[in-house]
Amino acid sequence: MQRQLEIELIRKCKAGQSRFYEPLVRAYEPAGMRLAVAMMGNAEDAKDALQLAFIKTYDTLPRFDLRRPFGPWFFQILRNQCRDMLRSRKAKFNFEALDERLEQRPGDVEWGPERVRERTAAKELLWRGLGSIGAEHREILVLKELEGFRYAEIAQILDIPEGTVASRLYHARSALKSALTEMNAEYP
Repeated sequence: MQRQLEIELIRKCKAGQSRFYEPLVRAYEPAGMRLAVAMMGNAEDAKDALQLAFIKTYDTLPRFDLRRPFGPWFFQILRNQCRDMLRSRKAKFNFEALDERLEQRPGDVEWGPERVRERTAAKELLWRGLGSIGAEHREILVLKELEGFRYAEIAQILDIPEGTVASRLYHARSALKSALTEMNAEYP
């Protein structure tokens, strides 16, 4: 979503015109769902967390500083919501939902049955590996590798210095590599 459009929608929401919140929800829902699934481990808990995060975001919009980007602020709220739910429900990461980014894409070639089986196995292995590492490692990997956030955005979402992002990513990648190696998987 373009920054100016985003600012205008937020201004209208702040002025009490709640119908202008829906385009923001639509814009951030897919990436929010992927992050929530990665943190919660299942689609049902992820949907609950995402919905509550959107409600909290709307409720706090009057205090939102329009000079800041909306996305990292929303993802920080979502991240905190997921963490709160994991603590309170003692939810476990359970591999139920697999990342859509690993699904077949129309532009991909050679999508015969064997290739589909290989991708499915790789996808399941990735999620088992992510499930076996800590939540802190998993969330930073999802933010960088699956969602493609820049270091500065990740720093803002996680409320850490930008230099710490690089360090945490290094350790998270190492933890995932170790987990996959322990599963007798080949890791590039």
